[in-house]
Amino acid sequence: MRHEGIVSKLSLWQKCALLSGGTAFGTRAVASVGLPALQFADGPHGLRHQDEGSNHMGLGESLPATCFPTAVTLADTWDTELVRRVGAALGREAASQRVGVLLGPGINIKRSPLCGRNFEYFSEDPCLAGEMAAAYVAGVQSAGVGACVKHFAANSQETRRQASDSELDERTLREIYLAAFERCVRKARPAAIMSSYNRVNGTYANENEHLLAEILRGEWGFEGAVVTDWGASNDHVAGVRAGSTLEMPACGLGSARELERAVEAGVLDEAVVDARVDELVELVLSTREAVEEAPGYDELEHHQLAREAAAAGIVLLKNEAPAGGEPLLPLAPGTSVALVGDFAANPRYQGAGSSLVNCTQLDTLEGAISMSDDSLAAAEVLASRADVVLCCLGLSEAAESEGLDRESLALDEGQLALLACVAKANANVVVLLSSGGVVECDWEDQARAILYQGLGGQAGAMAALDVLLGRTNPSGRLAETWPRRLEDVSCADDFPADGAVAAYREGVYVGYRYYQTAGVEVAWPFGFGLSYTEFDYEGLEVAPDATSATLTVTNVGSRDGAEVVQVYVHKEGGEVFAPARELRGFAKVALAAGESRRVTIDLGERPLAYYNVRTGGWEVEGDAYEVCVGPSSAEVLLSATVEAEGTGAPDPYAGLEIESYRTGQVRHVGDDEF
Repeated sequence: MRHEGIVSKLSLWQKCALLSGGTAFGTRAVASVGLPALQFADGPHGLRHQDEGSNHMGLGESLPATCFPTAVTLADTWDTELVRRVGAALGREAASQRVGVLLGPGINIKRSPLCGRNFEYFSEDPCLAGEMAAAYVAGVQSAGVGACVKHFAANSQETRRQASDSELDERTLREIYLAAFERCVRKARPAAIMSSYNRVNGTYANENEHLLAEILRGEWGFEGAVVTDWGASNDHVAGVRAGSTLEMPACGLGSARELERAVEAGVLDEAVVDARVDELVELVLSTREAVEEAPGYDELEHHQLAREAAAAGIVLLKNEAPAGGEPLLPLAPGTSVALVGDFAANPRYQGAGSSLVNCTQLDTLEGAISMSDDSLAAAEVLASRADVVLCCLGLSEAAESEGLDRESLALDEGQLALLACVAKANANVVVLLSSGGVVECDWEDQARAILYQGLGGQAGAMAALDVLLGRTNPSGRLAETWPRRLEDVSCADDFPADGAVAAYREGVYVGYRYYQTAGVEVAWPFGFGLSYTEFDYEGLEVAPDATSATLTVTNVGSRDGAEVVQVYVHKEGGEVFAPARELRGFAKVALAAGESRRVTIDLGERPLAYYNVRTGGWEVEGDAYEVCVGPSSAEVLLSATVEAEGTGAPDPYAGLEIESYRTGQVRHVGDDEF
């Protein structure tokens, strides 16, 4: 025990009282042992912290803070160092407002593009999500405050989120839905983990001993605090026993009395309570110095960082050339531009719900370019007179938010009518797309160029202008696949689940793992993004145990730029079913025009392993594996073969009739197979 000197001085009642919140966003103080109260605050892309005396219900404005790009845009940067810097800035702002723990990042896997909270999550892939999260946590905690990684675990939908039971097999749980958390815990040692509202295989996450005691604390060695999502405690005694430290928010003293009675009746060992109190004391004291010093920060410097991050996360999805000309982007000097769309003046730059930030300033394209439109007729006239039309489209705040899931992937009909109108008047249309998640793009033939900026934060408009004008070469890559239609998604029949159970029938076939295996055509693949320059790969060398890959990357174009090199593993014809391709490592490489660099990419400690539900551990199937390198999940430029020595584990699926999983055709899995 790290703080036995403090814990031993507390009465049983004091200890029990400490394990539930004292205020809406704070813990209880115990002056007799010198333990102050600790303040939490949302959120992942900027502080949402209300001053003393506020309602803390999101009804009033929070204190001003920098609104950085949301997780969807940060993930599209594929730049761990940049994300670490954003995390460090968030940590400084938290300390300046005397906040000890920042409630973020959110790293749940994007099982479906319909999840209303996808803007707040990184990726459909646990390797990418885990690396982004580890960098973010390292940055936040470099400022002396704690990060609280959320929502643990298998929290994939907002519909019935407080009652839904996520039903999934152990392999899917381990390989897809826990893997990002594991990577973050092992690499960055976050101060806290937030347990989710939902049940996992029948037991609420916060009372789930398999998740908290056996996996998180036992296998991964997590020594920090587990904090409930606000209102996610259903049985406080069971939660404490399972490994949950703190019940939030303030719930009166009823839970403390239940805990005290459980100890007195011998139902709960007091040593378990002591362990949880020790975790809480560590959380409070480890962040105390940073909060008490409360240094300030440079608002302009953080705004510029937000602009840099937003620009790095912009993905160039399309960039065609007019007949006989150069690609439309970057815009040539002297180009006349018609700016149309509501988002030009009123940008969609962040998500709604608990992460809503009262930003320190807000850039707009209308303010940057000084042009606007009032109606379809005016837009058509404006478009006909310009060289290029910049059409600002996207999802409204009402379309995606915490607490609800989306109903479709389509843009609003009014926006589609606007695009059709201006495209008829001018063939040179650039669409600037703002959304926290995937949209169907069957309208793409009406645009010569498409820039996806996600939700770019308070400086997103200037970041977009940087890319449009060529001041920044776009280097963002999609952190999730963009399907052509909603019905192409592997869990389309089961998401969101309206009943008591959310059945993860698709298993490990999430995102590109499904599309690649099942041969489903997509609009844009995972990892995709264009640049204003071009890159070449050569000289691939893979370590004998496949824990690293080394290659030379060359910028063969005429502009400086950055490439995202992605390494995937593939096994042909194995006994144990697996996705056709799985990301194991990546690197963002900035190169001047004509520059070459030798790059080594870490592929982790178990790049060839799968979770065996029969042995209850990670196993390797012996035989040849292909290590593939390319700029997206769908494009392989180099490959090498590695011969692996297997662990000799039995096939956990031997004798089972599970053809859907063996082929990846999991759109309509029946009850027996599932």
